[in-house]
Amino acid sequence: MEELNLDERKLKEIEHSRRRRSILQGFERRADTHPTEEASQLQDLVRDSEAFKKHFSNMKFYSVTRASEAYYQSWLRERCKGHKVLDYCCGSGENGIFAAQCGGDVIGIDISPEGIENARINAALAGVQDRCRFDVMDGEALDFPDDAFDIIVEYGALHHVDFPKAMSELRRVIRPDGKIICIEALKHNPLIHLYRKCTMHLRTEWEVEHILTVDHLRQSKEHFEQVNVRFFHLAVLCAVPFRKTRLFKPLLRILERVDDIFLRSRLFGKYGWIMVFTLSLPKKLSGMDNRSASQSR
Repeated sequence: MEELNLDERKLKEIEHSRRRRSILQGFERRADTHPTEEASQLQDLVRDSEAFKKHFSNMKFYSVTRASEAYYQSWLRERCKGHKVLDYCCGSGENGIFAAQCGGDVIGIDISPEGIENARINAALAGVQDRCRFDVMDGEALDFPDDAFDIIVEYGALHHVDFPKAMSELRRVIRPDGKIICIEALKHNPLIHLYRKCTMHLRTEWEVEHILTVDHLRQSKEHFEQVNVRFFHLAVLCAVPFRKTRLFKPLLRILERVDDIFLRSRLFGKYGWIMVFTLSLPKKLSGMDNRSASQSR
């Protein structure tokens, strides 16, 4: 894929990813958490410790995402074995590697060459390179035939892309009986979103303006018959300052129970930090849609 053929928005995304992937090789969500939960050999993954402090200062918040991580990883563990899996906009390949460890035959794609290079390295280190393939590809114009995958996993990418185009492509490449799981941040909480706007060096302008809302779930129903969602992480954010202490794990357990009650309903759930939603029963493309999709690729 030639970068010169991409529009300015995508080039900015590539440059943003290049900076981040050159600083950290992978497993960023486990880079600033309780010592017992940090990525193994973290010191080898961080290529520039000073740049890491500046450009990954928000990773501390992922120390409290245990509940959502357990939820979507359990979902993948139950479904990946013997199936063809797409790690959509894979970053450094962590979710594709996990899917391969669960027995999936995995292809990961990302618009960032640096991300793909990291993903290949990480897959080899994990010993699953024979079950993982990673390719540079535009998530809005996938180079796959229709009905290519049984399972698709997507983490934190939909606010980097054009959402309708992404949904159209995901609908096209998932098999009729296939399933998709998406893990995305939410825009509704004003304090969380204020933090994003105050830390613009950590993200692109497009990213900040296109964080998902519950309205995106309604838009997803234009492409899929079934859309199911769970909301995570609000009270647990209070545990972040304690992530390096002995108090962290017991405090996290208590706050997870609070969130489990408070965030059950969509009315309050949308004020959490992260939602995990699944998509299934893709709606059939009309002849006109098929022609448009073909022309877009």
